[in-house]
Amino acid sequence: MDTKLIAQLAGYFLIVNLLGLYVGHYWILQDVQPTIINDDPNDVVNSFGLLGYMLVGTLVILIAIKFFPDKVLYWFLKGLESLALFFTSLITMAAFLPDAFAVFTAMALIVIRIFFPQFLLWRNVSSTIATVGVGSLLGASIGVWPVIVFLVLLGVYDYIAVFRTKHMVTMAKAVAKKNLSFTFALPTSKHQFELGTGDLVMPLVFSVAVLGDSLNAGWTWPVAIIPSLAILAASFAGLAFTLDYGSKNVGKALPALPLQVGLMIIMYGVLRVSGLFG
Repeated sequence: MDTKLIAQLAGYFLIVNLLGLYVGHYWILQDVQPTIINDDPNDVVNSFGLLGYMLVGTLVILIAIKFFPDKVLYWFLKGLESLALFFTSLITMAAFLPDAFAVFTAMALIVIRIFFPQFLLWRNVSSTIATVGVGSLLGASIGVWPVIVFLVLLGVYDYIAVFRTKHMVTMAKAVAKKNLSFTFALPTSKHQFELGTGDLVMPLVFSVAVLGDSLNAGWTWPVAIIPSLAILAASFAGLAFTLDYGSKNVGKALPALPLQVGLMIIMYGVLRVSGLFG
């Protein structure tokens, strides 16, 4: 096992998800639920809506990779990064800062990413803030069962996109070359591994949705995060296994979500059987 690689993974995983649970708790209390397809957060049609949005976004990026000249592609992806970072920073910072300071922080991050793109630490900081923003708000906006359906759909898609069509590999290589905040950089002495933000977003979405169930069952903060932490532990086990396997087979692309999804759903089943949610 590459201990440096797993240590980096554990560090980012803990930072993202502990921050994400706190920010998710903030948005749950605010009762902010953006409409995905309809206003019912427990309607599974929202699961298919989320998948549809993701597929459209993926298609747009793949078309850009195929047809845009390299310089145009760079600034196109840089524009997407800046736009995503601005709004996700506002979502994350709203739990800690007044609106004006949140906007200033978002703009500062964008400026740093544009003028100092080579700094891996700032890329990972930006990826952390973006992941926390997306995962916390989405988890607070959708019920547990739609999240589970979405996770299953995404796990199947991830497997097909990596092993069958391989378009996810194409997209990941293009993004990694541009040093954008859509992945976490995990450098070791032998290789720099790239971890997609989605591999941390989805556990956070699930754990925040579970946090909402815990609060509805009468648990109070911070005790209410215990079931969510169990979900995250299952996710980390799957992610660490996949990354460790990848470190021993450098060059072989692996989808992280299928194993994560399976372990998280099993853990949730155990929590339900235990009667934690009433």
